[in-house]
Amino acid sequence: MIITDLIHSIAGFFIILGLSLGFDCGGGNPLFVHHYFLFLPLFVGFNLFQFGFSKFCPLGLILKKLGVPETRKEGGTSCCGR
Repeated sequence: MIITDLIHSIAGFFIILGLSLGFDCGGGNPLFVHHYFLFLPLFVGFNLFQFGFSKFCPLGLILKKLGVPETRKEGGTSCCGR
């Protein structure tokens, strides 16, 4: 996986997690903890939005420092045939 793949996966996970923990539809959600968890997907969405304009992603910097590759290797195989 490369940095952009991980960013999309992690962002999607946190959006699902925040909505699962923060949304209660009349007492029917067994995962509901508190409605303040809805700030988590709001924060993730804000970061994705600002990245579209500034091309700055804090998670991208962290992943780069951890040694995650930025591009795929030439000649490598992928699910999309690239």
